[in-house]
Amino acid sequence: MNSKSLLILAIALLMFPQIAQTLYSPALADIGEVFAVGAQQAAQTLSVYFLAFAFGVVVWGRSCDRIGRRPSMLAGLALYAGASVLALNARTFDALLMAQALAAFGAAVGSVVTQTLLRDRFKGTELAQVFSIMGIALAASPAIGLFTGASLVHAFGYRGVLGCLLLVSSTLWLWCLQTLPETRPQKVETPPLYETLWRMLQDLDIWRSTLLVAVFNIALFSYYSLGPFMFQRLGLSAQGFGYSGVILALGSGLGAWLNKRLLRRGLSGPQLVQLAGAVMLSGASGVWLLEESALLVLPMTLVVLAFGMAIPNILGSALANYGDRLGTAGALLGLLYYLLIGGGLMLVAWGLALGETLMLCGVSALLLAETACIRQT
Repeated sequence: MNSKSLLILAIALLMFPQIAQTLYSPALADIGEVFAVGAQQAAQTLSVYFLAFAFGVVVWGRSCDRIGRRPSMLAGLALYAGASVLALNARTFDALLMAQALAAFGAAVGSVVTQTLLRDRFKGTELAQVFSIMGIALAASPAIGLFTGASLVHAFGYRGVLGCLLLVSSTLWLWCLQTLPETRPQKVETPPLYETLWRMLQDLDIWRSTLLVAVFNIALFSYYSLGPFMFQRLGLSAQGFGYSGVILALGSGLGAWLNKRLLRRGLSGPQLVQLAGAVMLSGASGVWLLEESALLVLPMTLVVLAFGMAIPNILGSALANYGDRLGTAGALLGLLYYLLIGGGLMLVAWGLALGETLMLCGVSALLLAETACIRQT
């Protein structure tokens, strides 16, 4: 398989988990009506998704070193497809949650194994260029997911979303079966899992990075979690919520562009994260003031822009001291911040307060980024 073909497949695989999350978001209100559960319970599906995704990152990360990249990818996608079938046949909300958790566990393979096989195939400057392309693709994912999800819900209800996810995962499985090569080196040394975890738990820089990633993601996905119900309360359709994803995707792309431009002008990663925290707090203030209007999407764009600026800088330097165990350390870092994201979104679903959540995230991001800048100087 040539590098161009591998890159196209890798883009599809890496976009899949994020599209699966955002595709599901417009269906939350319909799920609440079909299963006769309130907004708090329906919104829990995203938090359950992240919690299960966290453990999937570790399992598939270790699996791709033990049994190989190709069999791990095929197993994860097959698990997702099977979980989608279970979700389509779920008759209770609890059964739907269990199927969603199983699907999220399988979807994690698209993130961790794809990044691993790219690191196998590409090196140095070429790898940096590849991840830059991936960033652009990921910026478009929310727009694709929200818009497509809203259209499917409007036409077929939440089962339309589940059917689409089953079709996408099955297509990816067949694509990988036919073309995905095995890129694992012949000799792979797997560092001790618990030793690496203990070392990371004692590392203040790791905790700072973990908390920053969690805070920016909670801010972003609190909108995906609560947005459908806010639009419903305002008398707007699920399609209207889907269209908002297009605006937010523009914000994410602008954030990635600004990040690249400001780095060239000499700003450091910690400085950009600090700037992103200030931008997020500004956007959060606007959302808080406009919560009773569809115009809240405009300041929410600033929150998404801040996400696009901050995340590459946080993750780019998070594992600088773990060069001898990047795979294991990366999987454990994902476990830590996805657990925090899942727990945070549970609180968001319980509180049902988007503006206050974003304000808290903005203040937290600023304080954490400030400590990083002080440490740098």
